[in-house]
Amino acid sequence: MRLNQDRLVDAALALVDDLGEESLSMRTLAARVDRQVSSLYNHVSGRGELIELMRARIVAGIDVQVFSGIEESSESVPWDRALELWARTYLRAFADHPNLIRLLATTSIRDLSTYEMYDSVIGGLRRGGWPQGQTVAVMRSVEAYVLGSALDIVAPVDLITQESAGDRFAEIRGALDPRFGENSSAVASFEFGLTSLIQGLKHRLEAVS
Repeated sequence: MRLNQDRLVDAALALVDDLGEESLSMRTLAARVDRQVSSLYNHVSGRGELIELMRARIVAGIDVQVFSGIEESSESVPWDRALELWARTYLRAFADHPNLIRLLATTSIRDLSTYEMYDSVIGGLRRGGWPQGQTVAVMRSVEAYVLGSALDIVAPVDLITQESAGDRFAEIRGALDPRFGENSSAVASFEFGLTSLIQGLKHRLEAVS
């Protein structure tokens, strides 16, 4: 198979998915694609560029088109609806690659497509009525919530169980009754939290407007 930059990014994503973010090095990636380490530098300048290419691949799956529909009129897409749709596609993108979360969250962003995404979100929030000085906080609050939820989505189904709690902790055992299972799943918890977060942001905007 002929190696190119896209295939190298594919291999890097698969490596991190399989072995975790600590496994990503030029040496381990070269072994993954059955090449000499030196040959990888024909396609990327190093690990830093590779990480940004991986970031760009994930960002490509996050929909920000809805923010372009926000205008300063009652006919436009509401900012809260746009933020909700963005959060859902963001979750799907990272739930497929949860091992990337720590790697990307702890690496300074250089990828321009990520800044393009942020620019769309912040522009939509501005047109929706948010003061410029608070737009980044709004965006990062939702982003942080989504990234945490992406980890929760891929956690074991039996992460918290009645059986493991034993008889000593009556409150958690009662709350984990199977009757409430639909309300306490990772997906249901994400929906509940997202709705609550956005409602809180709406109240905050009303207070500062």
